[in-house]
Formats: sequence, structure tokens, C-alpha cells
Amino acid sequence: NGAICIQPCSPSFHGETSFVCEDRKWQMFTDACASLDVRSLFQVGHFKNKALHLVLALVLHVCCTSKTFFSAKYFDADDHGNSDCQADFSCIIPDILSSPAIPGNIADIVELLRKISLLLSENVNRGKMQSYSRIANHILNSSIISNWAFVKDRNAGSILLDSVNLFAGKLLLRNGSESIQERFISTKGYSIHKNTSGKSFDFSMEFNNTDNITGHVVIPEEELLKLPKTSKAISIAFPTLGTIIETNRLGPVFVNGMVLSVSLPEELQHILLTFEKVNKLENVKNQCVGWHSAERRWDSRACKMKSDNISSVVCICKHHCRTFKSFSVLMSPSMLRNAALDYITRVGLGLSIFSLILCLIIETVVWHHVTKTEITYMRHFCLVNIATSLLIADVLFILAAIVHNTALNYQLCVAATFFLHFFYLALFFWMFTLGLLILYGLLLIFFKITRCVFIATAFSIGYGCPLVISILTVAITEPKNGYLRSGACWLNWYETKALLAFVVPALIIVVVNMVVVVVVVVKTGRSCVGEGCKSQDLSNMIRISKNVALLTPLLGITWGFGLATIVDSRSLAFHVTFALLNAFQGFFILLFGTLLDRKVLILHYMNVFYTLRNCSL
Repeated sequence: NGAICIQPCSPSFHGETSFVCEDRKWQMFTDACASLDVRSLFQVGHFKNKALHLVLALVLHVCCTSKTFFSAKYFDADDHGNSDCQADFSCIIPDILSSPAIPGNIADIVELLRKISLLLSENVNRGKMQSYSRIANHILNSSIISNWAFVKDRNAGSILLDSVNLFAGKLLLRNGSESIQERFISTKGYSIHKNTSGKSFDFSMEFNNTDNITGHVVIPEEELLKLPKTSKAISIAFPTLGTIIETNRLGPVFVNGMVLSVSLPEELQHILLTFEKVNKLENVKNQCVGWHSAERRWDSRACKMKSDNISSVVCICKHHCRTFKSFSVLMSPSMLRNAALDYITRVGLGLSIFSLILCLIIETVVWHHVTKTEITYMRHFCLVNIATSLLIADVLFILAAIVHNTALNYQLCVAATFFLHFFYLALFFWMFTLGLLILYGLLLIFFKITRCVFIATAFSIGYGCPLVISILTVAITEPKNGYLRSGACWLNWYETKALLAFVVPALIIVVVNMVVVVVVVVKTGRSCVGEGCKSQDLSNMIRISKNVALLTPLLGITWGFGLATIVDSRSLAFHVTFALLNAFQGFFILLFGTLLDRKVLILHYMNVFYTLRNCSL
């Protein structure tokens, strides 16, 4: 597994194909076989404009290293007075459109378009933009999207997006407007000034052979008032480019609408975009995003959602000429959007936080009365730290959501994720410490441990291990921008697997604590022989059920239901069960860890009674 094999192309192509061994089978990895060659694209003899030829020669020299691309027949027309090719390089289009859109040719065309946008983007008139759009349209066709997965440069889709944005941004407007339409790329431009009453761009384009999707860009009137002089606004729509970009990226998210790019004056910072959804699923989360040109990834901080219905999403996005010029909407089929789940989470977290505060208050009141023996001290010491860790983690969970939803800075989101990771790990490691304490009480009856040794060991496990794991995780993944996941202040999964730094320790602790519960059940259940066995068995069943109910929330067994949501991420029943059990964990800790402890309950009510009596006196 992982071995690479490289084979040359067939005689009619140049380049090579690479294969990777997966599960003892060779799978195609990249295909650089191309039938196009841009070396012979432009020849000196065919150009009257020598300056243009020199620029094009530079383009071709930097662009490709191929052998037999285009014949020069289209340039021969120039000798008879046709200067169209010199003005807009349209003569190369017939050979490009007749070539197969195989991965190797796609790579060459992307590189050609990139160099043209860098070196030939002066005075982009309608003819140039039409030629450029026709070339781009050839490799944006919905029927050849699967070929992009084998293009050698995994950033080819991103490079194409940046190239088109750069070239279209230089488009000259005739009579204050311009519109150039191809099947899979559309460019529109308008002159704008501060007295314009809100400018909009409407697109309706083919997504595949059966469906059309629409997009809508609006420049608000309050933004136009910022313009000091008459300027131009360009917008480009790509119905298929979002899918092309995602073919080379890991993740469960899919672009669920067209990609809309804008080229605006620097004074204009906010725009309103409406995306028609490709997949109109009801219970699926959609997210407004902007394409970060420098980091080549979708970034949710560029946009916030204004509205979301069954057919479309309205986004308010922040335009920036160097980073955010392209926008779209992402869909995550593995993330359910359900009102019941949101309600359970909000109510559960609120009740959990209140219950944990009440639990800590009660523990403070009765502490000296319930910690007189070593074993009760250790038990309540673990309980207090479990409640404290969960309380802080719940509060940080809410803060992380606020930080993400308000699109605050990246560093704040990293900080929120780090502490959220640390305190959730601390919760699990304190539950693990409590599980070890229960085993110690059941199995090592004659082995005594001093209070000082216990506190040092418990703190090392409960806070030391989480701290080490949290620091290592951020230190390893953050330099590569792989610490955070897209769309939330939480650990990344699909690029760097940073989430394993939480999932693996948590699942190991859940499994160990399940073993602890089994040991408790075996130890507390006693077989009976003779008369009175039925009542004795009933008493055993009640005792076992009570022990399981008490230990399940305290040892975090409910988190084991998270495995069910991984196995079937689309099951609403699994998600509701998981949300109910874990959002209300703080309440269960108060109920089973404190209120149902008979000694704690009696002492608490006695304290309340004496407090009220003293107040009345």
C-alpha cells in the first residue's frame, strides 16, 4: 500500500500517468497525458504585431514544455489582412475546442489561461473576454468534471478561479455595461457611482444537462454611497467550478450552489448574495463561505447567513480584493439541521450549567461533613472536578459558537478551541480517575493510599494529560493551518485529523469505564439458593440498576452513543438520543452524584433548615 508506479503515455500523447497501490490494486492517481502543445501556438512569421508576439512567446516559454500543440494555419490569415487573432488570440480557439478535455490537456489549458491573465490582461475588450471565456468554458463543462480529479496539480481549480477573476477584473465596459455568456461561465459588468440606487447582477445558468441554477449579487445602496467617483463592478458566475474545486479536497462538505465572484472598488466591502441550492434537502446544514485566495480554502469568516429556506440561501459577505473575491454556499449532508436538536441543545446546556453550579454550591456547603473518611474525600474530590470541568466546557461551548457566528478573528477561535479541547479532555480524564477510584475501592481493599498521593496522582491524570495532549495538538496542526475545521471553532478532521486528539482518549476512557461498570455489577450482584430467593433477586436487580444509573453519567458512558451517530450520521433518532444524554449530563451529575446521595441530601436540607431558622430568629 502506498507504492507509486509511473507509466509513459501512448505514442499519440506526451507526459506520464501515475498509479498508487491501494488495497493491493493499482488505482490511477494523476494523469498528465496530453495531446496539446503550446510551443507552436504562436509563430513570429504569423504576427504583424511583434510586441504581442514577444509577450505570447514568453507566455508559452513559461507555460508548457510540450511538443506538438496547434498548427499555425489560423495565423496564416493574418498575412491576408485579418488582424483578429492579433487582437484577441481567437485563432487558437478551434484547436482547443476540438481537443479532448482529458486531465493532461486541462492542466495545460489552466496554465495557459493563468499566463494570459498575468501577461495579456491589459485593455481586456469584449473580444478578448469572449475568447478567454470560450477557452475556460471548454474545461468547465459539467460532463468532464470527473477528469479534474486526476489533474496533477491539486490546486488547478483554484488557479483557474484566480486567473479568471484577474482577467475579468480588467474588462473594459462599453456604454457603461457588458455581458458575456457561455454555458459554464458568465461575466457581467456595470458602471457604478454613489448616486446609483443599488446595483444587482442576475445569473441563470446550466448546472448539468437537465437543471439550471440561479445566482443573484446585490451591491447595497449604502455601500455605493462610499464611492468617491464613477467606478466599475464586475461579477462572474461559475455553476460547475465549485464541484471541480471540491474533487481535489477532502471533507464531507459540498458546494451547493454556483460560485459567484466579484471585482469591486476597494471602498465597497459588503455585498448581498443569493444562491439557489443544487440539492434542496430539508434537514441539512448550509453555510455561506468565501474563497480565501491566499490559503486556497473555503472560509466561513467571510460571510454570515441572512436567511435559509428550502430552495435558496441569502448571504451577507465581506469583499476584499486580495483575499475574498469569490463566494458560494456549502452543504454538509452529515450535519443535520433540525429544530428539535437545536432546542434540546440550548435547553440542555442551560439546565446543565445551572445544575452544575447548584451541584458545586451543595458540595461546598456539605464538604466538611461528607469528606471525613479517605474514600469519601476522594470520591467527592473527583465529583467536584468533574462538575467544574464540564461547567467550564459548557460555557466555552457557547462562547465558541458566539465567536464563530460573529466572525471574529481567527486567533480568538483558535484560543476558544484550545480551551474547549482541554476542558472536555479534563472532563474525561477526571471521569477516568473516578473509575480507577471505584476499582481501587472494590478490588484493592487492603491497599491504602494517602490523601496527598491521591491528590498528586489525580491532578496529574485529570489536568496534566489533557494539557499535554492539547498543547501537542495545536503545536503540530496550527502551523499548517490544520487546527480548526471549516465552519466551527472546533478541531479539524478531514485535513489533519486533529479531532483524533479528542476522540481517541475519550473513547478509550469510555471503554475502560464501561469495564468498571461491569465489575461493579458483578461485585454487587449475589446469587441466591433456597427460600426467599425471589425477593433477594429482586433486591439485587434494583441494586444493580441503581448502580448503573448512578455510574453512567458520572463515568461518561453516555458519550459512547456518539459512535452510533458516526455509524449512521443521517439518523435523527441517534442524534436526538446523543443530544439528550450529553446536553443534560450536568443535570444527571447533580441528580445522581449529589441529590441522590443520602448523606449529602440530609446534610443539605439540615443546613437549609438551620439557615432559615436563624434568619427567622
